[in-house]
Amino acid sequence: MEQRRRGDAECRPEPEAGRQARGIPADDRPPVPAFAFDRGPQRVYWELTRACDLACRHCRAEAIPWRDPRELPPAEARGLLTALRGFGDPSPQVVLTGGDPLKRPDFWALLEHGVALGLGMSVAPSGTPTLTPDVVRRLRESGAAAISLSLDGSDPARHDGFRGVPGCFERTLAAGRAAVAAGLALQINTLVTTETVSDLPAVAELVDRLGAGRWSLFFLIQVGRGRALGQLGPALCERILEWLWERSRSSSFAATTTEAPHYRRVALQRARAQGARDGHRRFQGLRRGFGIRDGNGIMFVSHVGEVQPSGFLPLIAGSVRTASPVDIYRDAPLFRRLREPAGFHGRCGRCEFREICGGSRARAYAAAGDPLGEDPLCPHEPHRGGGSALEAPGGAGDSGRPTASS
Repeated sequence: MEQRRRGDAECRPEPEAGRQARGIPADDRPPVPAFAFDRGPQRVYWELTRACDLACRHCRAEAIPWRDPRELPPAEARGLLTALRGFGDPSPQVVLTGGDPLKRPDFWALLEHGVALGLGMSVAPSGTPTLTPDVVRRLRESGAAAISLSLDGSDPARHDGFRGVPGCFERTLAAGRAAVAAGLALQINTLVTTETVSDLPAVAELVDRLGAGRWSLFFLIQVGRGRALGQLGPALCERILEWLWERSRSSSFAATTTEAPHYRRVALQRARAQGARDGHRRFQGLRRGFGIRDGNGIMFVSHVGEVQPSGFLPLIAGSVRTASPVDIYRDAPLFRRLREPAGFHGRCGRCEFREICGGSRARAYAAAGDPLGEDPLCPHEPHRGGGSALEAPGGAGDSGRPTASS
């Protein structure tokens, strides 16, 4: 396979000019599947640094307190933002993450540069003493569109136990309140493992009280430090997703998932069962995320410039230091395969929901070393004969491509 792990020889995509030089016109390609984000991602997660003052038990990046000297220097970092604008309009939402992005000395300059370029800029900081209400207000004043904060427990003992540093829970709540007060869109992320699952109802109540606009449940991928944590089984995961859909009925926040795209199947099945009036209305917000998964609508750039389909799928398709991120996303063989769910293996490739879901590519890789394999967390058995489940509740005509990120 063309993709590589860290340390393997780089695989560069063939740019548009190269294909044309070989006599292949730009429009002479296979038909684009429905919900394939072939021209640009909805979201780009940029790991500004791996430096972080927390010691989270599930950290994908296995963050450390100090910065890596191989990080993109300021000039290259600004150049990356300029290159991302090359996706055109609508431009991707750029999420500055880490580690803790606030650990980079040029963080504010990069945020303001992205905003000046017309990029939507969001920030995912850590709940450290650096994240004060004044800093949150400055994020809003500097043009950030949103902030995402992590709450992995409903009280200090639970949350701080996961984050490894006392006081993180209270600082996160203070930052969340400051964001809502400043008019900065707030998303709360919560890890779902065997250790946290019983606390989810209490966390949901807390998210409601905070006034967050979105609650995203992250279903553990056993990478980084997360290898030591317990992953849910398929049956329990299904029950949690069904609960999440029903909980969203009485919530002020939108409910979404990370690395559990089969929530869309569960939501679609529930919405159809509830009928057009209720199910269709609630379904509309969720459908904007149809098809988005690792490598399709999602791109990750590491602190050293390596491009991956997501932060949880550690296969490198290229480097922004040697190639355009636009060319890598559009043309790298790994990304192109991930945008073609009919080529997935096992149940995911046969599933009637494959275009709107497609399974977690990161979990498939973590489980069996195959990024095109089936997602072992989903218990759904595809209908015989395959087919498509794209018709939405309330009738046809609701299966067009999404136009915004979920």
